[in-house]
Amino acid sequence: MRVRAISKDVGISPQKVRFVIDAVRGKSINEAMSMLRFMPTPAARALSKTIKSAAANAENNYQLLPADLKLVGMFANKGHVAKRFRPQARGRVAPILRNSCHIHVIVAAEEA
Repeated sequence: MRVRAISKDVGISPQKVRFVIDAVRGKSINEAMSMLRFMPTPAARALSKTIKSAAANAENNYQLLPADLKLVGMFANKGHVAKRFRPQARGRVAPILRNSCHIHVIVAAEEA
């Protein structure tokens, strides 16, 4: 049984989140959470919240034990881009693009 959780419009660029996702992909829930606890990046905090949500979905909706879950699929897609403009010299403007992403986490029970 595959269970998923999605965090939408996280205010971090998808490129930065994918770097953290690659570090924990394929691990068990407990191992991934312990790795994310010591990563000094905001992307690790956002990813850990999504993993906790997926584990809670599996526990409450399908009566699966969180200790038996494994991260099967994880990806970060591009979200909306907030566009701002900053004045520059000689009457010109420079764009400021603030990227966001949607984090998807899919967990499944490990076969013993």
